[in-house]
Amino acid sequence: MIQIKDIIFKYKDAEVLKNINVDIKEGESIALIGPNGSGKSTFLKLLNGIIFATKGKYYFNSEEIDKKKMENSNFSKLFHKKVGFVFQNSDAQLFCSNVYDEIAFGPRQMGMDDKEVDRRVCDCLRLLDIEDLKDREPYNLSGGEKKRVAIAAVLALNPEVLILDEPMNAIDPKGKKFLRELMIKLNNSGKTIICSTHDFEYVQGIFKRVLVFAEDHSIIRDDDYDIVINDNSFLIENNIK
Repeated sequence: MIQIKDIIFKYKDAEVLKNINVDIKEGESIALIGPNGSGKSTFLKLLNGIIFATKGKYYFNSEEIDKKKMENSNFSKLFHKKVGFVFQNSDAQLFCSNVYDEIAFGPRQMGMDDKEVDRRVCDCLRLLDIEDLKDREPYNLSGGEKKRVAIAAVLALNPEVLILDEPMNAIDPKGKKFLRELMIKLNNSGKTIICSTHDFEYVQGIFKRVLVFAEDHSIIRDDDYDIVINDNSFLIENNIK
């Protein structure tokens, strides 16, 4: 589904991603781990078509994703219908006057009729257990509630791939457990899950594979999640634990 070939990304003169090569199959559940500043968030933004490689190629379903393609509004809409991105900071994602409109925004942009929009919004409100929030203003919600609304807004388009950047941040233990169960349920339903995390306690059982980013902005290990997460000497040596 996803092919990353010899990707380099530079911000001004700083190399933020270094020689990245990754193949991701449909239905995988993949964690990105590594020290802060190692390039995980940048990699996720590249997968979502927010930024573009300085060098190298990114293919989604065998089609190259580049700046020129994403500047085509029709192509961009179809791409973002398939690939959903949940930002680390929910405030960067929420902008409507109430939760219902927030979740409805994507389907409306895709030209869906009112009946289909309402069906999708109600389904996502139920899935995220936020039906009581539908008339609330997003900016008045707690961190955990904002995260659920942001995820619901992405899921309203029923994407094939769900990309999450540190989704457990600023959420209480109950909310973390809910998100863990949700991600497992979504992956079991066939969705590809790609998620950066450092909250190992609350993501147990979600991921089958892990990509380990190093301080030099390269991927130093691509392995079974449980094997890596139990390799304490490796995690300590690379400032991950």
